[in-house]
Amino acid sequence: MVQFGNDWDSLLAGEFEKEYYLRLRQFLKQEYHTRTIYPSMYDIFNAMRYTARRDVKVVILGQDPYHGPGQAHGLAFSVQKGVPVPPSLQNIFKELQTDIGVTPPSHGCLTGWAENGVLLLNTVLTVRAGQAGSHRGMGWETFTDRVIELLDQREEPMVFLLWGANARQKKPLIQHPQHLVLTAAHPSPLSAYNGFFGCRHFSAATRFLNKNGVQMDWRIPE
Repeated sequence: MVQFGNDWDSLLAGEFEKEYYLRLRQFLKQEYHTRTIYPSMYDIFNAMRYTARRDVKVVILGQDPYHGPGQAHGLAFSVQKGVPVPPSLQNIFKELQTDIGVTPPSHGCLTGWAENGVLLLNTVLTVRAGQAGSHRGMGWETFTDRVIELLDQREEPMVFLLWGANARQKKPLIQHPQHLVLTAAHPSPLSAYNGFFGCRHFSAATRFLNKNGVQMDWRIPE
C-alpha cells in the first residue's frame, strides 16, 4: 500500500483499489522487473510525500520524468544534487532570475520548493530509460487527473502553472474560481522562446498569493 505520511493518505486511499490502478500496478511490476525504469520505485510518489495537499501554494505540472540515469527522483523538473542541471530547468531558473531576481542555486534539486508548498507533479510518474513518453497511456494520467481534481476542490486559493501542451490539457479539470491558472510554453530549449521566457509566472503567482494572505519564497537553498 502506498503511504504518503500526510493528508494525501486519506484523500487518495480509494484510488489504489480502482481497476485502472490495479492494471497500472501490474504493468509497473513487470516493467521494474525486466527493464530500467525511472525514478526508483521508492521515489514515484515523492511529489505528494513532500507536499501535503493542505500545504500546496503552487502546482507546477510536468510531463513524464527525466529518462537519463540518476536524474528523476519523483519531483517534476528536479534532479538530485550532483546531477547536471537539465536544459528545461536551466530555463526555469533563467525566468526566475529575470522575473523576480532570484539567483539560481548551483544544483537542480527542487526539494526546497516542494517543502515550501510547490507541488512538482508530473502528469505521468514513471518512464523507461532513454524512452521519453514510454509510460503514457498506461493509467498514470487518470491518477494525476484525480490529484488535480482534489487540489481544485480545496477552498484555499492556489496557483496552477501549466507549461506546455501536456500540462495545458489538464486545465479543464480546474473548475473553481478561487484558484489562479497560468499557462505558457514548455521551458524546454525547443519552445522556451515561444512563450515561456517573459511569461512572468513567478511574479504573478507571488502577487496572487500575497493578495490572499499567503507568503511565497522562491529561493532554493544550496
